[in-house]
Amino acid sequence: MHNPIITSLLDTDAYKINMQQAVFHHYPDVHVTADFYCRSDENLSYLREQVVEHVNHLATLRFRADELNYLDSLGLYQADFLAFLSGFQFDPDQVTVGVEDGQLAIHIAGPWQEVILWEVPLLAIICELRNRACYTQLSVDDAIARLDDKLAHLPKEGFADGFQLVDFGTRRRFSREVHQAIVTRLHAVYPPLKGTSNVWLAKQLGLVPVGTQAHEWFQAHQQLAGQLADSQQLALQMWLQEYPDSLGIALTDCINMDAFLQDFDRSLCHAFSGLRHDSGDPIAWGEKAIAHYRYHGIDPKDKTLVFSDSLTLAKAVHIYQYFADKATTSFGIGTQLTCDLPNVKTLNVVIKLTSCQGKPVAKISDEPNKAICKDEAHLSALKAAFKLSD
Repeated sequence: MHNPIITSLLDTDAYKINMQQAVFHHYPDVHVTADFYCRSDENLSYLREQVVEHVNHLATLRFRADELNYLDSLGLYQADFLAFLSGFQFDPDQVTVGVEDGQLAIHIAGPWQEVILWEVPLLAIICELRNRACYTQLSVDDAIARLDDKLAHLPKEGFADGFQLVDFGTRRRFSREVHQAIVTRLHAVYPPLKGTSNVWLAKQLGLVPVGTQAHEWFQAHQQLAGQLADSQQLALQMWLQEYPDSLGIALTDCINMDAFLQDFDRSLCHAFSGLRHDSGDPIAWGEKAIAHYRYHGIDPKDKTLVFSDSLTLAKAVHIYQYFADKATTSFGIGTQLTCDLPNVKTLNVVIKLTSCQGKPVAKISDEPNKAICKDEAHLSALKAAFKLSD
């Protein structure tokens, strides 16, 4: 096709491949559905035909030999999974693209081990198609100029030695070209950059591909556990089965932080290397994490608190300075790195799991506007299981 947006299956976030291996080994017969949500007040229905074209293009891509060799070199993936990836291809029949209630509607259904890879490239495609249509006058130079200006205004002393930044910007980037330019620039001039979630860029630039699991890992376990109240602990235990000695950052807000900490017992505190924040007040969340570790006799500085919710560089520095003497921190910044250009209104779009094995799943979150569930009965049951009030 002319001017494709995704040209490599590695152009995705590391946590997708990491979760895919865990699903491949433990849940190969599980089927799921996922849906697209546009949280922004913007009509994207005009993109439908172009999205369909790009979906069909994705189905032509394969993992190349050099890409599989790269994945093998990371020491995370087993031979049977790499063999599976060598034959993997997207099935466009799993994706339905339409218009509902005047808005772009995307529904994905199929085996979880295949559906899991659709989210990131689809969101990147939607964002870039929209930006091509709306901001034709902007270029990579505009993005780099904005980045350089932000870097120039950051503190020069008192934080740089311990500040750790990771690019989390694949899903809502302005464009693939801008994304590559931003991460390349940071890699060249900004030592706090420690890695990127994007596996293709990690390979190209010699960076560490960063990521563990996403909300869907916990959501699916709501229908894979015998009881809803056991779902988070099962998700955490199954993750440790797949990755006992690596990828030890746990996401905390599929239900909410308080519910997560009730399940995150002393054994799990020791087994996981840290926690990731993705909704709610970051300072309050960090204080809860620190108190929880101390309660279990663990020095918070021996664990890592990863912050990744709607961060800017300036906000990340503020959080870092607050916790500098209390805990080890790291910061994943997405949209405000890779879609920060003059006068660009960023899109808030997501693709979230909506069912597993034909039954509903939910994300509640520490922030009300991030909650997602299509079934009120399941949502009520989930809140009751974790003793949450409405």
